[in-house]
Amino acid sequence: MRVSYGLPTHRVDRGDEFLAPGAIGELAHAAEEAGFGAVYTTDHPFPGDDWLAHGGHHALDPLVALSFAAAATSTVLLHTNLFIVAYRNPFLAAKGIATLDVLSGGRTVIGLGAGYLEPEFEALGVPFDERNDRMDEALAAMEAAWSGESVSVDGASYRAPGNTMLPRPVQRPRPPLWIGGNSRRAIRRAVESADGWCPFPIPASAASRTRTAPMRSAADLAEALDYARDHADAVGRTEPLTVCFIPDGLSMGDRPVDEGRVVASIEELAAVGVDWVAVSLPGDTRAAQLDAIDRFAGSVLSVVGGA
Repeated sequence: MRVSYGLPTHRVDRGDEFLAPGAIGELAHAAEEAGFGAVYTTDHPFPGDDWLAHGGHHALDPLVALSFAAAATSTVLLHTNLFIVAYRNPFLAAKGIATLDVLSGGRTVIGLGAGYLEPEFEALGVPFDERNDRMDEALAAMEAAWSGESVSVDGASYRAPGNTMLPRPVQRPRPPLWIGGNSRRAIRRAVESADGWCPFPIPASAASRTRTAPMRSAADLAEALDYARDHADAVGRTEPLTVCFIPDGLSMGDRPVDEGRVVASIEELAAVGVDWVAVSLPGDTRAAQLDAIDRFAGSVLSVVGGA
């Protein structure tokens, strides 16, 4: 099992600790040395005030933050979890991703989501109800741009009358794309257009707020994976689908990690076909995060494997 560590790029409230020069690089380097397979960032360019007042958070620009992680590391993968492509012109998104892949030596893993925060879409000038269609269109547009060939296409919100993007990503034909979300549409999108799927655990009480299907247990995930396999058979996909999930035993707050529960959860997830897990660790200071990385490596990665 490989593990992606969440860089605390949402902790803008502790900018002295986590946004200072060298902070992101130091944490990414520590995660690489500890055996994590990837480091990840989230994506909230302009969140609404009501969401922020009810538990939401800010975040650094994901590609810029990962470029600092890339400069301080050599092998750890650079993971967006998740990058909301519908917020952006797909060709600008493709350029940023290709640039990161080239400058990192081919280490990007691009988790992509449709998004669910309507006020954020409104502020960015993107129709919320069109987000899924725009995401599907963006996947095709980025794939075309990454080919390095001339692109001529009319999209719903853009037109390329004959344009070429260079350099191409180092990874060919493109960096791995992992589709986020629990819905059947997200599963079909992952099977048809991507390399992986990254659902997330969420109870039914919160599913409507995040605009996705509830998923609480490994059994729920196994049922969804059966659907993914059936759809793969229906469309003729033969390549395996990488699956990334969040294990039990973690906390978004500052409570200690329940290492035994995390290990048991990872073993249960591996049994149903999960390849990666994404984790965030407690710690309000850089020193606390470094300690949490070391502790997690000794108590979890040493048991379940790492990079």
